[in-house]
Amino acid sequence: MLRTTSFAASLLLVSVASTAQNLDEKVNQILSEPAAQRAVFGIHVVEPATGRVVYARSAGLPMTPASNTKLLATVLSLARLGPDYRFETRILTAKPPDSDGKITGDLRLVGGGDPTMSAREIPYKKGAIEGDPLKPLAELANKVVEAGVRIIDGDIIGDDTRWPWSPYPDGWTVDDTVWEYGAPVSALTLNDNALLLYIRPGKKPGETAEISLTPPVEYYTIHNTLKTHTGAPRSITVDRQPNSRVLLIGGTAAPNGGAASQLIAIDDPAAFAAQAFAELLRARGVTIRGSVRAAHRLPGQPYEPPTGVELARRVSPPLIEILKVVNKVSQNLHAEIVLREVGFIKRSEGTADAAQEEMTEFLTGLGVDRKDFALVDGSGLSRRTLATPATFTTVLRYMHNSPLRDAFWALLPIAGEDGTLNNRFHGFKEVTAIRAKTGSISHVAALSGYAGEDSGRRLAFSILVNDYTAPTSEIRAIVDKIAVAILEEGKR
Repeated sequence: MLRTTSFAASLLLVSVASTAQNLDEKVNQILSEPAAQRAVFGIHVVEPATGRVVYARSAGLPMTPASNTKLLATVLSLARLGPDYRFETRILTAKPPDSDGKITGDLRLVGGGDPTMSAREIPYKKGAIEGDPLKPLAELANKVVEAGVRIIDGDIIGDDTRWPWSPYPDGWTVDDTVWEYGAPVSALTLNDNALLLYIRPGKKPGETAEISLTPPVEYYTIHNTLKTHTGAPRSITVDRQPNSRVLLIGGTAAPNGGAASQLIAIDDPAAFAAQAFAELLRARGVTIRGSVRAAHRLPGQPYEPPTGVELARRVSPPLIEILKVVNKVSQNLHAEIVLREVGFIKRSEGTADAAQEEMTEFLTGLGVDRKDFALVDGSGLSRRTLATPATFTTVLRYMHNSPLRDAFWALLPIAGEDGTLNNRFHGFKEVTAIRAKTGSISHVAALSGYAGEDSGRRLAFSILVNDYTAPTSEIRAIVDKIAVAILEEGKR
């Protein structure tokens, strides 16, 4: 009996070694490509049902994961808030309107962290965002009018005091904060805290360029020096200095040159939302006798929940649908929002530090060594964020073995089909069984997720690439080849 057991165990070891060697050979061949030789690769592949390691290469090396960090933020928010958690936005006043429809005092637009106040479709739908980005806010304005408000004898206040005003995580650069991908984090968010700037060069030489903003809120001052000249090279520049509300548009373009567009971050989301709300109310015939302003809470100040008469309320879609947007399109702001809400709910403070304390407790509870990660944000935009490939496979294992396995699988981009993997895996067939989160900042490429439609044979993997000098397209192609090799291994 002992001999039989030993023989069976030997066969198992040979089988495992053979499987590992097979994938090892494939990955080694892929990594022999010239572009891969000038990069640092960290790879970890495990069988999530058992924890068996299928392949490992520098799996314990902390690396910059870029947007793979969103996997950690979304899993933590699911674990701590639950898939059905919802955010609320409220309209409060000290007193209800009187018989003449007048409110004596301020009207407060109170942010509850909702990231869905935009034109973005939820549930997630592949394709461009269309529709009116002010529609959710307009619906609140309609409710205020329906409540009988005609005159506001006070200010319109955008209130984001739910979380302290600390809009940028550590490690974000000054340049990041100018553009939509580095939009500031606020408990009151409208249109992803960004404006779409649209520039159309003049039709004739010397004619001024046409400039428009979506949504058309009077918030930024535009300084336009773009020159239209016959034969001029197309060189359109857009800039906004940090903490400035002046957009600088310059450069040159030929007459009837093609339009240009750029997503510009809003410097103060609560002030922007308040301004947009005031404009919507005025368009509905409401007289506003006061000013428009923001109400922030400085770090260290105690939180005092806004109180008063509620005139209107908006409830967000469930968290699980919000997280699908985070992972499918790699939405930085939304990842930061869900992380701060975890801090607020679990540690009574909506700060990045409180959220990361909760993250540390979560990861170490899964058995991840504290030395394997150093996280400062939820989106991965910060270069101070580090994690090992094994950290990601540990979290992926946790989700695979949880009751939310299928729901989490559905949150991830589908290879060659949607989200940030829509234009990846060229030349490969039948790769939709790869569901993974991408990651990309300068000299960093990442892909972590699952390979295999059959949950019983599915593999969890993490591929992190740092410090490469080759074109990003070449590195991504190498990463895709490795992911396909992992998929093939799971089918053996």
